[in-house]
Amino acid sequence: MNKLITAINELKKEKKALILAHYYQRSELQDIADFVGDSLALAQWASKTDADVIVMCGVHFMAETAKILNPSKTVLIPDMDAGCSLADSCPADKFEEFVNAHPDHTVISYVNTSAGVKAVTDIVVTSTNAKQIVDSLPKDEKIIFGPDYNLGNYINSITGRNMLLWNGACHVHEQFSVEKILALKKIYPNAIVLAHPECKNTLLSISDFVGSTSALLKYAQTSDCNQFIVATESGILHQMQKACPEKTFIPAPPNDSTCACNECNFMRLNTLEKLYLCLKNETPEVLVDEKIAVKAVKPIVRMLDISEELGL
Repeated sequence: MNKLITAINELKKEKKALILAHYYQRSELQDIADFVGDSLALAQWASKTDADVIVMCGVHFMAETAKILNPSKTVLIPDMDAGCSLADSCPADKFEEFVNAHPDHTVISYVNTSAGVKAVTDIVVTSTNAKQIVDSLPKDEKIIFGPDYNLGNYINSITGRNMLLWNGACHVHEQFSVEKILALKKIYPNAIVLAHPECKNTLLSISDFVGSTSALLKYAQTSDCNQFIVATESGILHQMQKACPEKTFIPAPPNDSTCACNECNFMRLNTLEKLYLCLKNETPEVLVDEKIAVKAVKPIVRMLDISEELGL
């Protein structure tokens, strides 16, 4: 593995490449990346890099976002099959029909969408900035929110809005077992339950803190508590344990009784070996249709601008 890491670092330097990794990636990919973050942070880094090549260790929509923000740069992903169940739950043509059926609505789309969905969107959001961006709009504004129904429902509940929601979901966050988490609470009575807002409302209702991946990490770092049950993709536990080696982090289990943690099979498709080959051969390369990209960049830039204004 050491030889592979050395080879990747040499290729990165030779090709003037920037390696970005999401919190849900394998730990070895997080450790070799130049920057590790959530979807908002990765978009922010992609928007300001001067690298010639961007390698997105994440899923396809993240690489698409990086390409839309950097049309003249080469954007690579270690495995082109690293997709997203949430993005897949919202086909661009069906979403456009939904939008056209409600022409008096502002369209807010979660970043976990294809470029085609972003192209018919007014503002893109992430779980980090969704509440603040919704709050920044007039109280009487009619809003479509897609594609994550659970996140949209949560934002409605904490903002008092009545956004029209697309019925999409993330397979990872849909699968957490409330019963098994309550059973864990009996074993760890002092543990704090941390949950991502993509989880179902029944789970959020028993959680002590709800927030984006980066917010969960920050909460774990600043909390006086020493035990945490974490209801999001288990890749984040690597960063939590690195930041707080003295604390205990327990992955919330899914409904599947054969597994003690919940992993995104798409995120796990990327490996060190694939990262090496990706840099060496400069493939798979992520491309976005120019006509779609011209439309899709506007709501992404609007998100980045609003986030900057709000200090996010």
